Amino acid sequence: MRTNERAATKRARRTYVAPTDRLITAPFVVVTVSALAFFMYIGTLLPLIPLFIEGPLGGGELGVGLNVAVFAVAAIVARPFIGRLADRYGRRAVMVVGAIIAALGGLGMSQVGAIAPLLGFRMLTGVGEAAMFVGAATLIADLSPRDRRAEGASYFSVAVFTGLGIGPVLGEAVLNDTNFERTFVMGGVFALVAAGIACFVPAFVVSPDAQTGRSVLPTAPPDRTGLARYVHPAAVLPGIVLALGVGGLTTFFLFVPEYSRELGMGSSGGLFLVYALMSLLIRIFGATLPERLGPRRMVTVALLAFAVGLIAVAAVEAVWALWFAAALIGIGAAFNYPSLNALTVNRVGDDERALAISSFTMFFEIGSAFSGVTVGILGEIVGKQSAFYGGVVMVLVGLFVLRRYVVPAGSPDAGPTVPGRNPEVVPASGAPATSTTD
Repeated sequence: MRTNERAATKRARRTYVAPTDRLITAPFVVVTVSALAFFMYIGTLLPLIPLFIEGPLGGGELGVGLNVAVFAVAAIVARPFIGRLADRYGRRAVMVVGAIIAALGGLGMSQVGAIAPLLGFRMLTGVGEAAMFVGAATLIADLSPRDRRAEGASYFSVAVFTGLGIGPVLGEAVLNDTNFERTFVMGGVFALVAAGIACFVPAFVVSPDAQTGRSVLPTAPPDRTGLARYVHPAAVLPGIVLALGVGGLTTFFLFVPEYSRELGMGSSGGLFLVYALMSLLIRIFGATLPERLGPRRMVTVALLAFAVGLIAVAAVEAVWALWFAAALIGIGAAFNYPSLNALTVNRVGDDERALAISSFTMFFEIGSAFSGVTVGILGEIVGKQSAFYGGVVMVLVGLFVLRRYVVPAGSPDAGPTVPGRNPEVVPASGAPATSTTD
């Protein structure tokens, strides 16, 4: 008994009570800055590793593909375990340890001379990235008032996007074509800086839900067996929609660089800049839209934007169609994740939040891996331009799953979030409760 009391006292000292009426707080800013530093590291690796594999290591395109695969598989496998660890030991521990593991992966890659050990360190980086993202994203959800969770996720994703945008620029500058070891070390230092900043975030948070009695599940999580112990049921259907949306996004990323050159563009860099700027601007200035419109409408807009953009590229063989599509893909990316993430978080209690987020974000890698293989094969068979229709099909399937199963008409959490409204209790399966209200 005394041991349990001491443990409870120790946890209380490490717990931060989040304000119920504010989103932007000091811990919120610290988490976001830590994520910015970490994703500058991840961004540094984006152009660096393919060049390193095809250059000094002589791994070719197969090596580049294996690099993507091992990173994704490691992150997918690790995420469910990370969620349970974050719920038990705290978000700060997971963030710090994850950033250090990822840093070791980067520093290790600076010393390899063959493809096999590089892939081993890439797996380590995948585990570290998964831990850092789950810990940070869960803290952001912990700190956000219920009616502003999608807004909080939007601001947090700005840090992720900015890091991924700055990292490649710095990496290319330091690389200068031949300085691979120095660039890997620089990236590892960014990850260590992120770990240092993460030491100042709260280990645990008493969320606004817990203080206002608006938590949607009992404080003690139900006993589950089998796969449900590691993949939260509440995350599965929203995660499937996320994965199918990521499928459309991945289709654009895979085929636009070469297809744009076939149409006479010198580089696809401007297209990705338009995509990134559109997504960032909307996430900053339109961060409150998901709560104002509700996840059913907001994710519908996101998926339709993906679909129309991909159809434009597939149907119109012109440069202007690529610019039009880039803007629409940016709109879709801006609204897809924050709304689905908030929907998932609002369907679980405080004690299962990290597991739900780790399960939900796992579908990023699942969608990327599945769509990469699927549209890659389709592209070999029918050509790049027609393969864009494969992305359209995935997005439209996602739209059907969203409106039929995730937030059907009449679902209590399908529409705008109304401040002060008591949410319906969500069953342990994670399916939305039935309601007569719209």
